[in-house]
Amino acid sequence: MKPRSALGPVLVFDGDCGFCSTSARSLERWSARRGAYRVEAWQRLDLPVLGLTEQQCVEAVQWVDGSGRVESGHLAIAAALRAGHPVWRPVAILLRAPLVSPLAARVYGWVADHRYALPGGTPACGLPPRSG
Repeated sequence: MKPRSALGPVLVFDGDCGFCSTSARSLERWSARRGAYRVEAWQRLDLPVLGLTEQQCVEAVQWVDGSGRVESGHLAIAAALRAGHPVWRPVAILLRAPLVSPLAARVYGWVADHRYALPGGTPACGLPPRSG
């Protein structure tokens, strides 16, 4: 059985990355209705309580719903959009659509791999090269 999130639904991002922090806070501003979910840097959380590892959080944004189910990357963003303001729900559905989801995963992967070079990013935002 997965652990139940003590925080309720939470979007977990890399607080050491300027690009990630700006992106997460923008999503929070645009999408999160009051109390719908929290947006937190993984460095400030007890990851085992959420069923997460540091490695997962370094590699991609994470979503943990109230039951402890975890989603990563573009699916985490889709989950946050789905839980947020209703105007963003069509985007959440689109991100999960069979023809769009693989492309969204590739775009998310590219952004994650290059976040150090994006606005707000620094060399500290860089990830180790992916294997395989």
